[in-house]
This record gives sequence, structure tokens and C-alpha cells, in this order.
Amino acid sequence: MALKTEAIGKTYSPSDYAVGREKIREYAAAVGETNPLYFDVDTAREAGYADVVAPPMFAVVYGARSVGPAILDPEVGINFAMMVHAGQEFVWGPVVVAGDEITTTASVKDISDRGGMAFYVFETVSENQRGENVCTGTWTQIVRGGS
Repeated sequence: MALKTEAIGKTYSPSDYAVGREKIREYAAAVGETNPLYFDVDTAREAGYADVVAPPMFAVVYGARSVGPAILDPEVGINFAMMVHAGQEFVWGPVVVAGDEITTTASVKDISDRGGMAFYVFETVSENQRGENVCTGTWTQIVRGGS
């Protein structure tokens, strides 16, 4: 079956995420972080931040809700029974802190065939309430026997 590549370049409606102090703490604890910047407001403020700092990979929390609709889009045409998550890459900007409002927009960057496998590449761009790019994510899925 030929790949559906018409969705390349498609951009999805932005999603908003209000970063909460307790969500940061819960995430940091769940992944085994111990840095007090992620837990203690006073420590974070003494270091020059407005509130507790989100660990870098917290980007998955606010990014996934945006990339999800892109991956599930029938126009993209992923065969979920044969899909495996191939990887994520992130480029971070200013740190995210509790109280930030993050808006993330996802797009389809590429759909290609390599060696009989379909590669689906999505990009998320996340900005805070000041319009600063806090994270650009590249999310890659592979569908075995996809072409």
C-alpha cells in the first residue's frame, strides 16, 4: 500500500497547558529527580526563577497533548497495529516554571518510506505566555511494513 503523504505540512490547532506547581513536583518525583529547583519554591526563587522549575523532559507533558491529534489523524494514515515509537528529540529554550502558560502547535514534518518501513515525523513548537519558544520537539513513529 502506498504511503499517504498529502498530510505533510499539515498544522493542527494549538493546545494550551497551564503549568502547575504540583504537576511539576509530581512529574519530578515520578522520574526520580532530586534537584530542589523542581520541588522547593524558595530554592527556585533564590536561584532567580519565579517558581519551581519544570525538568526539561516535562516537555512531554505539554507536548503530547498537541502531537496526539496529529498521530491519530486519519489523513496521516498510521497503521497503529504495526507502529512503534522510534524517538523524540527536543531543543529547549528558556526554562518552564510553575505559572507558565504553554501553547503548543503540532505539524506533520515528513512521511517517508525507508527499507519497507514508513517513517512519520511530527514537530511540536511550544511557546510560553511571553511568546518565547520554550521547546521544539521532533517525534518519530515507525510503521513496520508501512509501504
